[in-house]
Amino acid sequence: MKKKNNLRAYPYLAPALLSIFVVTLIPIVYTVVISFTNYNMYHLSDFSFVGFENYVTVLSGSIREVFFPVLGWTVCFAIISTFGSYFMGLFLAILLNNPNMKESKYYRAILIVPWALPSTIAILAWQGLLNEQYGGINNLLHMIGISSNIPWMTSAFWARVAIIIVNVWLGFPYMMNVCLGGLQAISNDYYEAARIDGASKWQCFKSITLPMVTRLSVPLVISSFAANFNNFGNIYMITQGGPARVDNQFAGYTDILASTTYKMTTWSNRYELSATFSVLIFIIVGTFTLINMHCSGQFKEVD
Repeated sequence: MKKKNNLRAYPYLAPALLSIFVVTLIPIVYTVVISFTNYNMYHLSDFSFVGFENYVTVLSGSIREVFFPVLGWTVCFAIISTFGSYFMGLFLAILLNNPNMKESKYYRAILIVPWALPSTIAILAWQGLLNEQYGGINNLLHMIGISSNIPWMTSAFWARVAIIIVNVWLGFPYMMNVCLGGLQAISNDYYEAARIDGASKWQCFKSITLPMVTRLSVPLVISSFAANFNNFGNIYMITQGGPARVDNQFAGYTDILASTTYKMTTWSNRYELSATFSVLIFIIVGTFTLINMHCSGQFKEVD
């Protein structure tokens, strides 16, 4: 009878299992298979399996000069964006968690605006603000006495700075809410005991607030890092990966691995290379996530 009841559950689970199989599993398997072929614009109908040739080309062949510089920038972009958003959110959360600040709810409503806005609208607004000739940022700098126009879109350095600024601005409200939840979950008994022992505010923050908030928010920070590692939308809508590299047709100075993969697919029709990039991105993000989860103790069982 128990076995019959267990079998009765499968018809209810079938739609979800079928959608996972069609939408998730089949594309993953197809991408992995394509990465072992020479399927591209030159071999659309007569492609064949080439083994690990594409991986050798990416890691040590002609595409090596594309992959590793883009990988380095992708890691820097993800790390700076993630920790920049986190520490800004933590700083604001500590300020807003002050019980003596009666206006904190109004400040929270204002600071959550970047998270509440549709990301596409916010990113396109930043694209206008970063315009070198009539953008709001350069106009504001003129008003305060800085006469030189910052080349936000044409300089590799300033374009990367602009991308990180936008990403931190979009990400800090989420981190602020996460940290606020963590701060409000800390019992006041810890702080009272620390004050009785003569601990300063800095010692309370270092020994109580930061460790407990970090422990609660680490899984979300790790997932945010994975999201930033593949943050195609922000990069492409603001700079489209530019400014362009003279020696590289597949990636610009602000392209991350995800946008480079997109360009290889849609601009150059190099499906075999884009599939190889996709598999490598999956391996890199999965490895980073597992290492961070292990080091942060997320796999430890709690008694």
